[in-house]
Amino acid sequence: MKEFTYTIKEAVGIHARPAGLLVKEVKGYQSTVTIFKGDKSVNAVKLMALMGMGIKCGDTVTVQVEGPDEDTAAPALEKFFNEHL
Repeated sequence: MKEFTYTIKEAVGIHARPAGLLVKEVKGYQSTVTIFKGDKSVNAVKLMALMGMGIKCGDTVTVQVEGPDEDTAAPALEKFFNEHL
């Protein structure tokens, strides 16, 4: 299992467009990607659940990657977060 924390910089947080991009990115991996905010967690391929987390600019999330390609997926997703969120 790999994980990283990230503070959201996107002014509007994780709304429809960035959430859709994130789901598309996550679906490219075999690993399960879970996003944690406080005591809530969501599977990152669930668009509506992800948007329902209410993640806003300035919020810190933990991204957990677990599965056969976690060594590749985790750094790629961290790069995605830095570029898009």
